[in-house]
Amino acid sequence: MVLPDKLKLLASGLAVVAAITLFYVFGESSALLRALIVVVGVIVAAGIALTSEPGRAVWQFALATRTEVRKVVWPTRRETAQSTMIVILMVLIVGIYLWLLDALSFWAIYDLALGLG
Repeated sequence: MVLPDKLKLLASGLAVVAAITLFYVFGESSALLRALIVVVGVIVAAGIALTSEPGRAVWQFALATRTEVRKVVWPTRRETAQSTMIVILMVLIVGIYLWLLDALSFWAIYDLALGLG
């Protein structure tokens, strides 16, 4: 990474630090103003960072990711509902099985083995 990119990333970090510092300096001001200061500081920092070579690489990655997400074949509403019902049914079946296993173990240990039933 070349020096100008390092300076841009440093300036970006300083913008975030300045925004957070101003958040606390204006501690008596309204929460909306303080939040707005932080949001503006982060936006400025992102803008500065995106002008560096690593920032451009991150932006290109984000664009490529968006393209790949659009290529995904998402399930239909019906498929999603069916899958959800199968999951709920399996959770119920496994829950009942574990409850029966627990009850049987309790009975076997306390009644049969220890004679405390």
